Amino acid sequence: MFYKALFNNNNVPFYNVIKTTNKNMKTFRSDFSNIEFPESEKVSAKTIRHTILDLIQKENPQFSHESYLSNSELNKFKEKAISDYLVSEIGELSELEKTVLTSITTNNTLTDKVDVDENQVLTAGQRIADKVASFGGSWTFIISFGVFILIWISINVYWLTNKGFDPYPFILLNLILSCLAALQAPVIMMSQNRQEEKDRERSKKDYMINLKSELEIRILHEKIDHFIMDQQQELLELQKTQIEMMNDILKKVEK
Repeated sequence: MFYKALFNNNNVPFYNVIKTTNKNMKTFRSDFSNIEFPESEKVSAKTIRHTILDLIQKENPQFSHESYLSNSELNKFKEKAISDYLVSEIGELSELEKTVLTSITTNNTLTDKVDVDENQVLTAGQRIADKVASFGGSWTFIISFGVFILIWISINVYWLTNKGFDPYPFILLNLILSCLAALQAPVIMMSQNRQEEKDRERSKKDYMINLKSELEIRILHEKIDHFIMDQQQELLELQKTQIEMMNDILKKVEK
């Protein structure tokens, strides 16, 4: 069985198939690192923005507008360019800026990092605190507790003619209210602390999204400027060619 597994259906060894596949895959040699990469990663220097091209040429002065490099190599210089910009504007990069930087260079979204974790496991105390806070701050609690107090007072004053288990001035009721307030207050504060933590996380995520949007807009502006400059250069070259052709035609006409 092991011997048969080494061959495909046409009795051709698998290692020969792998060698043939690797040979058929087109590659190119990067002018920056002189390393071979798949043809799908090939990027021309003409399409690279000037700020990134300057960084590449600082490390490799032989790299020109006619050169090529891989997309993975280009991503490293993109990350360096954005990192230098953030350091100059913000200072030392925090984990949030590094996360945004990685997201831009890898062309990934931040949704997987920004989405609130709804499946987060809460402790029993946290669940109780949330339920108490949500119920204690609702009209249901206010109305039901008001009805309870009215019934309590009515029973002791009217039904038991102020000779019941809690006559006026309702010392037992005051004790119950004091105990309820003493227990309810710290539980509500626990829930508020958790809510503050959630708000801080949301503000961090909003900052990450805003920062990425700002950087993406800046990169877009640089790309547009790069394309406009290239188009202007091409138009100038075309205009020179047309002028030369017109001069040649004029010379022929004069002869």
